[in-house]
Amino acid sequence: MSQVLVLDTGPIGLITNPKLSERGIACNQWLQFHITSGSRIILPEIADYEVRRELLRANKIKGISRLDNLAKLTEYLPITTAAMRQAANLWAEARQQGRPTAGDKTIDGDMILIAQAMTLATPNVLIATTNVRHLSSFIAADLWQNIVS
Repeated sequence: MSQVLVLDTGPIGLITNPKLSERGIACNQWLQFHITSGSRIILPEIADYEVRRELLRANKIKGISRLDNLAKLTEYLPITTAAMRQAANLWAEARQQGRPTAGDKTIDGDMILIAQAMTLATPNVLIATTNVRHLSSFIAADLWQNIVS
């Protein structure tokens, strides 16, 4: 069974930034490796939204184009009612246990991302991120550069 990689905003930002830094180039190579090796790559709608809104705010047309191309190369995962209800449960659970991932007045995109990944209902789901701490309490997550197979 192939690996299912859900992209968080950190790797998406590196992949879509037209000013390729050393890390950006490495992240693009990482993505190509996983596509070529048959991994299922998921672009969740919440992560697309978070990256896209900043690209639009900064009027970064090339970045928007690269994000649109990424959506064509990967499997786009729309936000569903099931995901939003799961995210609400996770949000409440995190606060009840004293481990919130964002302020109480925020929408908490991390919880929506986690819930979207959970709705895939497959045992091989792993979130590729640049910030493991907020995610790993709820779902398998690792730094993108640590995910090699």
